[in-house]
Amino acid sequence: MILRHPSNLSPRHPDGATHRSGPGDRYSGREHLSRTSTDRTSKTDPGEHVSQSVASAARTRTEPRFVQRSPMRTIVIGTIGSLLMMVGSFGIGWLAPISRLRQDPVIIALRYTDGAVVACIVMTALGAMALTREWLRLSQKIAHWGRPAKKWVTLAILCWVTPMLFSFPLFSRDVYSYYAQGRVYESGLNPYESGVSSVNNFFQSGADPLWSQSPPPYGAVFLWIEGLVVRVAGTSPDVAFYLFRLVALIGVALIAIFLPKLARMHGINPVRACWLCLANPMFLVHFVISAHNDALMIGLMMAGVWVSARWRTTVGGIGGITLVTLAIAVKPIAVVILPFIGLLWAGRGASWPRRILFWALTLAVCLAQLWIMGRMNGFGFDWINGLKTTGGVWIWYAPIGALSFLGKVLVDSWGGPGGDVQAAIQKIGQLLGMLGAGIMALIGRDQTIIRRLTLALAFVVMFNPMIQAWYVVWLIPFFAATGIRADWHVDFYFLTTLFFMLWAVSDQLDVFPYLDLDLNMGRLVAIVVALVYAVYLMFLDPSTRRVFRRRHRGTAVV
Repeated sequence: MILRHPSNLSPRHPDGATHRSGPGDRYSGREHLSRTSTDRTSKTDPGEHVSQSVASAARTRTEPRFVQRSPMRTIVIGTIGSLLMMVGSFGIGWLAPISRLRQDPVIIALRYTDGAVVACIVMTALGAMALTREWLRLSQKIAHWGRPAKKWVTLAILCWVTPMLFSFPLFSRDVYSYYAQGRVYESGLNPYESGVSSVNNFFQSGADPLWSQSPPPYGAVFLWIEGLVVRVAGTSPDVAFYLFRLVALIGVALIAIFLPKLARMHGINPVRACWLCLANPMFLVHFVISAHNDALMIGLMMAGVWVSARWRTTVGGIGGITLVTLAIAVKPIAVVILPFIGLLWAGRGASWPRRILFWALTLAVCLAQLWIMGRMNGFGFDWINGLKTTGGVWIWYAPIGALSFLGKVLVDSWGGPGGDVQAAIQKIGQLLGMLGAGIMALIGRDQTIIRRLTLALAFVVMFNPMIQAWYVVWLIPFFAATGIRADWHVDFYFLTTLFFMLWAVSDQLDVFPYLDLDLNMGRLVAIVVALVYAVYLMFLDPSTRRVFRRRHRGTAVV
């Protein structure tokens, strides 16, 4: 069962012919039930409805009972998993030292006794892995990615997200750094020159000490948001982290709006795209529970891409550039997709001189808007200094990070400058990532612009020595919208999700330092529980092990 890559941005007529539309034409396709061998949207007729009924009946006879059951049970168990993570977060989620929530009797009971903390760790790990299982199971119980499937996928997303809205931050404490940076901004200091240590009591407000002297790698828009949150939250970091979660939810809502639109534009079934992205536990964990500002950045990027592709006119081009510029003013890495907005603005079949002209115009509009923002906050382009904040860090599972470390060890063993070699390898890797992104902008057909944009972003992420789990989440909405084939593509996607869920549950835990249970032991408990569950999913569970064996998946899966 192979899903061919849908590579045409132009509307399709019901007879399947491609319509070369003008700049202002609307997309004319409609959402229909997909065939079992493809996720493209297509015209349905009475004969096809009959064939689907026959196929469904045949499937009922041939598929095992665990595929035939209602998705409701899967949604309920996934919700229980989300609830377990919520309760677990009360014991090991991140709280500022001055948080008033620490004085609550229930929180005290969960955070300051060894047995309760272990129980919270186990609940968090089990909840995360149970949610991963039910995400996979949901696809097994959906016969066709049509209107009934939309109901179940939407219900699953809403049920799984709801407990996360109330949880404490898990797997990252970046929200407290946002709060501290907002305090710097509200105090009248330049956050790009003064670290969070320049404000009183920054450590007690929950910020990671690594940010004490580091400028924020964020733009003017997110600085304004940080300042607004501080004005509303005042001295309460607890109110602040819930407000930052609300900001992240705005990004998630933008993704939920524009992901189906981009999927239809590519002939991809929007329901399947939403299951792949919005219901994905990795997406939910990092964009809802952790409340990363990356959610807002990606939401604005997707909105900008859709506007530029939908209206390939001056209005659409400038509108798309403005939305992407807002994304850049949240996190500057969004600049990677700017050349592709220029290509969309240039129009179909644009010559090289026209492409170059529109690239220049795109850059000029973007710079002008960033200059205006810089004038408004008084910091100009100082945010460029913040781009150095993440330099020099690496992680073992990033290919460039691992290679740079091995190079350092090898050169150190010879008595050479291992640190310099490590830094050089990391810099070369980053340059290769940017080179790959540049090639994607230069080579390819007009019909594949958004797919090439997705690959460009993937190049930048994969050649970075530091690949945070939420960097990988950047890619999910764009790949889901442009097509994830049901072959090794989806195999890799499932394994990647499983790996990063394992990593998340053991990476960052807030364990009270004066317990007999230390942080390393807590992380060991988490990874053992999660790893055992993952092995069960892949090799022992009679339902989900089929997902990891392509020939045994059944017709409904993916």
